[in-house]
Amino acid sequence: MPNFLEPTVAYLIVNADDFGLTSGINAGIVQAHQHGIVSSATLMVYGDAVDEAAAYARAHPSLGVGLHVDLWEAALRNGEWVRLYERCPETELAVHVEVRKQLQRFRELVGRDPTHLDSHQHVHRCWPTDKVLPAVAAESGLPLRGTGGFVYDGGFYGQDDHGDPYPQGTTPEQLIAKIDALPRGVVTELSCHPGVVAADDPLGGTMYRTGRNVERESLCDPRVRQRIACGDVRLGSFADFRTAPALFASQGTAALRP
Repeated sequence: MPNFLEPTVAYLIVNADDFGLTSGINAGIVQAHQHGIVSSATLMVYGDAVDEAAAYARAHPSLGVGLHVDLWEAALRNGEWVRLYERCPETELAVHVEVRKQLQRFRELVGRDPTHLDSHQHVHRCWPTDKVLPAVAAESGLPLRGTGGFVYDGGFYGQDDHGDPYPQGTTPEQLIAKIDALPRGVVTELSCHPGVVAADDPLGGTMYRTGRNVERESLCDPRVRQRIACGDVRLGSFADFRTAPALFASQGTAALRP
């Protein structure tokens, strides 16, 4: 275990996906950052509300902002997964061009590099994106979700594998239990999807809607904030931890938000 990560401390990044998709999602992420435990977000550069999200990111550097690579949206229709849109053909060359295009768009919008890379609906785990995104991350010097020593936890989510609501997965009690169980001496990214969403809000066709409200409330719950404040968990963003845990040694722990 590296000696710069204290073995009794859990290092935590709470990352909100889908920043910029809609104004309601932006509102939920902002609220969960300002009044909750969200320390990071990832931006969808083609989102309907990306300009307001980027403006917030520029004005509030306390929120680490990465790139949420958006190549397709899939939804369950009559028990089968159906693509609602695709940004490019599924070839390594086309995906590489599209990812570089989105990375450049992020820089234009936010005025700086993203803190890290991840992907909408985890496409970086699927061919050919599983070949492209690690290469782009390496050449850009950016962390990629679930790699480089960062532990990824996607279990705070209010929907099951069949697309049915699963509210017990996003209660304050469940969130506190996850914080209690964080591994010590390593950096964990806990993903989340807060929002301020009406039941009839289409959200661009995404399946996950009102569960975002429950997530937002849990992330802002005073009991959760109190649990973080106990002293054995250090909350930060990918920017706080630099590009990999090994580089964190150069800045010590002072940069982490309590």
